[in-house]
Amino acid sequence: MSDELTVEHEEANGRGRYVVYLPDGSEAEMTYQRRDAKTIIADHTGVPPQHRNLGLALKLVETAIADARTTGSKIVPVCSYVVTQFRRRPEWADLRA
Repeated sequence: MSDELTVEHEEANGRGRYVVYLPDGSEAEMTYQRRDAKTIIADHTGVPPQHRNLGLALKLVETAIADARTTGSKIVPVCSYVVTQFRRRPEWADLRA
C-alpha cells in the first residue's frame, strides 16, 4: 500500500511536515520545526492506527532523508521513531545535526 501513496512536503513559518493523505481521509505525518536554513528538528511522527505496520512512517522519514541529501541539510532527530531509524541506519549519520 505505501508504495502507491505519495509523500507531500509542506512548510510555512518555520514549521513543516511530510504528509501522506490516506484514502480514508486520514493523514500520516512527520512534523518538524526549522532550526535554521539548513537544519530541521524532526519532532513527531504519527500514523493512524488503522494504517500502522504498512511502512508509512519509514516512508515519511526516508523522504526527509532524501530531501536533506539533495539540499545539503541536517536533521536533529527528537521524535523517538526518527531517533530509532537513525540508530538503525548508520549510513544516515552524516545527516544528523
